[in-house]
Amino acid sequence: MNHSTKTGFSFGITTAVITTLGLMVGLNSGTNSQLAVIGGILTIAIADAFSDALGIHISEESEGKHTVKEIWQSTGATFLTKMVFGLTFLVPVLFLQLSTAVIVSIAWGMLIIGVFSYYLAKQQKINAWRVILEHLLIMSAVIAITHYLGIWIKTMFA
Repeated sequence: MNHSTKTGFSFGITTAVITTLGLMVGLNSGTNSQLAVIGGILTIAIADAFSDALGIHISEESEGKHTVKEIWQSTGATFLTKMVFGLTFLVPVLFLQLSTAVIVSIAWGMLIIGVFSYYLAKQQKINAWRVILEHLLIMSAVIAITHYLGIWIKTMFA
């Protein structure tokens, strides 16, 4: 995998998991609506994939050291990775009770981030457990914050 594709893939997979789970958990806590969670996942998988891809595109352009081809490789890899991995979170929501689907999705997200973190650590020849723990702790913070934010929104506006 070349550097540009790796950049897009790394960013896309991370943001797909964190953003989608944050949205799912918050929407579930605030609405307990399967329809809202499905709509949120689809919105994140499409609109946010375009947004993140454009963000990577502009970021790579601003560095002034990448070719047009490299910039578009990062852009495409970000979009496709974010969309595909984001859409995987639909599966449990479509086939399981919402509360169970959210738990399964959190486990799925932790597996994705854990495996990818392990890969990164081994590639960089650093302690894999430290990297995995760091990334999973950040992910857990997002999940906790969005859970309580959803509850607060429900309390304030329902």
